[in-house]
Amino acid sequence: MGINISQSVRKKLQDKHGVSVKEVHEAFANRTGKLLYDLREKHDSDPRTMWFVAPTNHRRLLKVCFVQRVDGTHIRTAYEANSVELSIYRTHGRPTDF
Repeated sequence: MGINISQSVRKKLQDKHGVSVKEVHEAFANRTGKLLYDLREKHDSDPRTMWFVAPTNHRRLLKVCFVQRVDGTHIRTAYEANSVELSIYRTHGRPTDF
């Protein structure tokens, strides 16, 4: 088990969002808030997509979206969180570090 990132998601992370695999791992390691579920209909999946916002080791705040399966955590995307996402996460995720 562990964090699984497909080649197509790795390419999207780097090319579209400028996020490295290392930063995704750092965000998981640095998370202090709760995991939230993405309840938006257009993002509906089985299992349901979860997300959080956490800093990288260089204090870049990433929103990380993933699904949890029997064989591990599968990353869907990760990118710098916008102000709306930060507000939602501060309210509902209750991180202790930002």
